[in-house]
Amino acid sequence: MDIEQAREFIRKNHRGVLTTYRQDGRLQMSPILMGIDEEGLAVISSRETAYKVKNLRRDPRASVCIFGDRFFGQWLQIDGTAEILSLPEAMEPLVTYYRTNFGEHPDWEEYRQAMVQEQRLLIRIHIEHAGPDKSG
Repeated sequence: MDIEQAREFIRKNHRGVLTTYRQDGRLQMSPILMGIDEEGLAVISSRETAYKVKNLRRDPRASVCIFGDRFFGQWLQIDGTAEILSLPEAMEPLVTYYRTNFGEHPDWEEYRQAMVQEQRLLIRIHIEHAGPDKSG
């Protein structure tokens, strides 16, 4: 699967499981909601205190399995390198993330305050590989 096909799949299917590496090398998995930003990067909203963020700050390798609402059916895996975009730089990209994935918020000022209170950030994944290329 080429990377543009993966982006199109993610634009329509937001549920997934992010895999990062713990300090001892074991895998850590987290259920997430994912979107695609204007630059074509896979994006996930998280919190500064989340283990996935600590893991990615130490080792930026990330893999995500994305699937549809029905769970069984089409799915894909992306692999790439993550970067963390923290507040205050993350605020407008967080607004865009919400709009793209959930529509208009009833009160954007309230949303922005919640992002600060929750110490929200964006995980941005540069997609380097997408698959599967074959089914078995």
